[in-house]
Amino acid sequence: MEKGIRNQKRREFIKRSALLTAGTLFMGAAGSKVLGALSPLLASKSIPSVTLNNGLQMPMLGFGTNTLNGATGARCVKEAISVGYRLIDTAHIYGNEKAVGEGILASGTNREKLFITSKLWVDDSGYESTKKAFETSLNKLGVDYLDLYLIHRPRGDVKGTWKAMEDLYMEGKIKAIGVSNFEPDQYNQLMAYAKVKPAINQIETHVFFQEHKAYDFLNQTKVQMEAWSPFAAGRNNIFSNVTLAEIGKKYNKSIAQVCLRWHYQRGIVAIPRSSQKAHMIENLAIFDFELSKSDMATIGTLDLNITQFPEWD
Repeated sequence: MEKGIRNQKRREFIKRSALLTAGTLFMGAAGSKVLGALSPLLASKSIPSVTLNNGLQMPMLGFGTNTLNGATGARCVKEAISVGYRLIDTAHIYGNEKAVGEGILASGTNREKLFITSKLWVDDSGYESTKKAFETSLNKLGVDYLDLYLIHRPRGDVKGTWKAMEDLYMEGKIKAIGVSNFEPDQYNQLMAYAKVKPAINQIETHVFFQEHKAYDFLNQTKVQMEAWSPFAAGRNNIFSNVTLAEIGKKYNKSIAQVCLRWHYQRGIVAIPRSSQKAHMIENLAIFDFELSKSDMATIGTLDLNITQFPEWD
């Protein structure tokens, strides 16, 4: 979870989570339902999937790992899987693929039940470099295939990189390939020579940067939109935003839950990050309510139409 000031609803949810932990010792699965939380098994089953343009099923809500390194990263990944996450997102540039792999192993969850994503960094662009970097990522993660592999940024030898990724895809080492941070014109340049269409474009999008142009373009081209940093890393005081807090009150939900539900209702895959188990659980609890059309429209007015991460430009 991005750092930021948590609103009152979030603190109330943590208290309810503590109550759940004690209550389930006596009430079992039925007690969990009464207290408004989900067991890990029910949580993983409750996360809807989207069908990518190659037919692969991908969870609509996953767990982001950027900045979660070392023993903390391994613990967080293990805990995320334990509470129900199945989509785990990492990248070479995060420097935590080994920790993510350790967390996956420690979770004891069958590899086939997980959806693991990693990304190729700019320094490794090019045909041979991509293949080498991919194998390095596999080794660090301790797996023999990836569900999704992305070009992290449209830099360097994109053509050579995409050819290598296509070959790995054809060989069955990757179930889906895609891009990240690609603008429509950069996507069109790739499609001038691509034999395999990208399944995903993972970009910055959140309530303050709603990316309507990209949203429409990706819907038209049937490329799934995925949001990195769906809470804008806590920037612009998102966790104390009055508009989001007022909307959350209507549904007895936190600002974080309102944001994730907004993504879900737009058909966008989101990968929130958290180092706290209670927040991981909270972020899963977005499928038992629906934002009204008027609330969706109100959230639409929060769009600043400008990146909250200028350092990436």
